[in-house]
Amino acid sequence: MSKTPNNYAFIDGQNLYLAIQFLGWKLDYKRFRVYLKEKYKIKKAYMFMGFLPENQELYNFLQTVGFILIFKPIVSSDHGFIKGNCDAELVLQVMIDLKDYDQALIVTGDGDFYCLIKYLDGKNKLLRVLAPSSRNCSSLLQKVAGKKMTFVSDLQKKLVYKQKEPHKDKTL
Repeated sequence: MSKTPNNYAFIDGQNLYLAIQFLGWKLDYKRFRVYLKEKYKIKKAYMFMGFLPENQELYNFLQTVGFILIFKPIVSSDHGFIKGNCDAELVLQVMIDLKDYDQALIVTGDGDFYCLIKYLDGKNKLLRVLAPSSRNCSSLLQKVAGKKMTFVSDLQKKLVYKQKEPHKDKTL
């Protein structure tokens, strides 16, 4: 009898959100979490992002659909540019949990994760790199991931958010 894999996902939340937004569609995070569970046997799905108090409703929703959120305080520049880079937090969590999971799914297109992907693959701990799209994915990351690279953009029909139309009586 084969055991069910115990795989974890580590998601670069800002990279995923911005890349999909750039493509002109919205990701249905609830469907995405189900997809990760069914396709890749993901038991824990960490999502790393900057924290903005005004997004608390979104954070609550993401937690209710099964994501474990890891936040980093946001820094604003003098020009109003907001930065919440969570690369170090993602790498640290991957390493903290290394003995707890069978394989890791890394969701990012950021080339800064090159060394992490190379390390995980060398230890047979890399399940897959799921980049938002080939248009927003580092060629370095594509090179190191090789055949273990897949794109969320290829799953648009499955994972696109469809706003519910109101009923004739104008209720949802």
